Amino acid sequence: MKEETYPFVAKPLPYEYDALVPVLDQETMHFHHDKHYKTYVDNLNAALSDYPELQKTGLSDLLRQIDKLPAAIQTPVRNNGGGVYNHELYFDSMKSPVGQEPSGILLEAINRDFGSLQQWKEQMKQAAVGRFGSGWAWLVTDKDGKLSIVQTANQDVPDLNKVTPVFLVDVWEHAYYLQYQNRRADYVEGWFSLINWRKAEKRYEEAIG
Repeated sequence: MKEETYPFVAKPLPYEYDALVPVLDQETMHFHHDKHYKTYVDNLNAALSDYPELQKTGLSDLLRQIDKLPAAIQTPVRNNGGGVYNHELYFDSMKSPVGQEPSGILLEAINRDFGSLQQWKEQMKQAAVGRFGSGWAWLVTDKDGKLSIVQTANQDVPDLNKVTPVFLVDVWEHAYYLQYQNRRADYVEGWFSLINWRKAEKRYEEAIG
């Protein structure tokens, strides 16, 4: 499927605003999606508005070549393009918390690369809770299928030339503060029940061909 290009459009949530209750409430999802995410979309479009030569470039390609962009828009594209990319993947990586568990080749890879699902969970939670300030914790794969956990600050993305994201958790305060205040660990623990493992497995399969 062809990647979206300028002008970027805020994508609707792939579920109702109350679908992630009780882990994430409706107010949090409205605020996060309709305000924060949409602002990144608007700001990315503003950054690219005077650069027609870049307006046919897909978002992931823009992020892969940040250092080659005109100096004046490198920071705006990094911050706002990353904000769009990260939020779209975050929202699309969740579903109603109804007891879905990983399976298939992704579960096999998690067991191989982390020892067990529980050990992966502990390491993922440590990365998310231990991220100082704002940012993200990611599960990514290289082209050979080896999984790893990475942290990024602010709206940075992992090196998309080297790895493909499987999913991520948002640990900016706006993702959870209305409901959890300073209890980031409680939010992350709840987030594990929201992971859309079917979509995650499909992303992993596509990444390794």
